Amino acid sequence: QVQLVESGGGLVQPGGSLRLSCVASGSSLSIFAMRWHRQAPGKQRELVAAISVGISTYYKDSVKGRFTISRDSAKNTVYLQMNSLKPEDSAVYYCNDAVRVGASPVRDYWGEGTLVTVSS
Repeated sequence: QVQLVESGGGLVQPGGSLRLSCVASGSSLSIFAMRWHRQAPGKQRELVAAISVGISTYYKDSVKGRFTISRDSAKNTVYLQMNSLKPEDSAVYYCNDAVRVGASPVRDYWGEGTLVTVSS
């Protein structure tokens, strides 16, 4: 069983910062890609940032230069540092890891999300 638990969401004023964390727990885990998605009310879920085992990264255009994804593989943790936040960044943020448990095939696991609200 793999569990992903996000933390760090909250209410922040425009221009402010938040740091999201997502910890994966379970036995015999091998974690490959680690990703952050978000979903705003009435909108589709979208990929915001991703990081590979080799530390190559991807960012959605609208967050480039403001968000930074990083990982601590020893702690099975992925982070999302969000700076210069805008109201349009408000959403539920979900982490999503590609995980192999033991010798089983790699599959995607999801956290339950953490709410980020950017408002004055």
